[in-house]
Amino acid sequence: MPAVPTDLARPADAPTEGPTARFAELGPGRPARVIAVTSGKGGVGKTFISANLAAALSRRGLRVLVLDADLGLANLDVVLNLAPQRTLHDVFTGGSSLVEALLPAPGGFTVLLAGSGLVEYSRLTPDLREQLFGVIEQVRPMFDVVLLDTGAGISDVVLYTVSLADEVLVVATPEPTALTDAYATIKVLAHQQQRERLGLVVNQVARSGDGRGIAAQLQAVVDRYVLPLTGHPVRLQLLGDLPADPAVREAVQRRELLIERLPGCPAAQAFAPLARRLAPD
Repeated sequence: MPAVPTDLARPADAPTEGPTARFAELGPGRPARVIAVTSGKGGVGKTFISANLAAALSRRGLRVLVLDADLGLANLDVVLNLAPQRTLHDVFTGGSSLVEALLPAPGGFTVLLAGSGLVEYSRLTPDLREQLFGVIEQVRPMFDVVLLDTGAGISDVVLYTVSLADEVLVVATPEPTALTDAYATIKVLAHQQQRERLGLVVNQVARSGDGRGIAAQLQAVVDRYVLPLTGHPVRLQLLGDLPADPAVREAVQRRELLIERLPGCPAAQAFAPLARRLAPD
C-alpha cells in the first residue's frame, strides 16, 4: 500500500480552537472499523441507509463518520440538507486540510462530503488510489466506525474503495434486477477480494422478516455458483430488513433523517436493531 500523502496531513497552523479543533482532538485512538456500504444497483436506498444507520450507531455512543465515496455522483449532502464549504475534492486538490473538511451532521455523526459532477473521479488513477487510501488511514484513529457510502456497481473506483474496508454491507431490494446486481457484486467481491463474509440489508420489503427468505435465496445462489469459482465458502449475514414505508419518501423529500423526523414509523424502528447487530455491546 502507498504511504499516506503528506499533503493530506493537518497543517501546523490549523486551528486549535473552534469547530475543526474537536475533530483533531479525537485521535489518536483505537483504529475505526471501516465498513463499506455498497450495492450492485443504484436507487436501492444505500445513501439513505448509510445516513440513518450512522445516526443509530451514534445513539449507541459510537463516534461515527460517513465518508461519501460515491465520487463524482455524490448526494449525501442532499439527503442531509448540508451545504459544505469544503469537500473531499478540496482535500484531494490541496484546497483544504482533512480536518477542515469534516462536518457535523444531523444525528450526531460526522460527514466527509464529496463533490458532484467531477468526471476526473470516474476512473481509478494511481493518484486517486493514493488519495483515497491516505484519507481513510487518517480518519481511522479519529472515529469508532467509518461508513464508506460507495457508488453502485462494480467499477474500478467502487471496487477499490470497497477493498479499503474491513467489512462490507451490501444493500439490495426484493426487485429481481436489484437481486441480480447484488449477486454480481457479491461474486466479484468474493472472487477478486477473497471476501468470505458479507453483511446484507434488504430494503423495501413488503413485510418485516421477508429479508430472511431473500437472504436465503441469495445464499443458495452463492453456494451453487460462487463456491466453485472461489474455492471457499462465502457467508451472507443478514443484518436486517427495512419495510417499504411511505414515511421514507416524506423524510427524503424533506431532506431529514427518518429516525429523527418520524422515529415511530416501521422503517425508522428497523435501524436500532440493525445498529445493534452491526455493533453489539
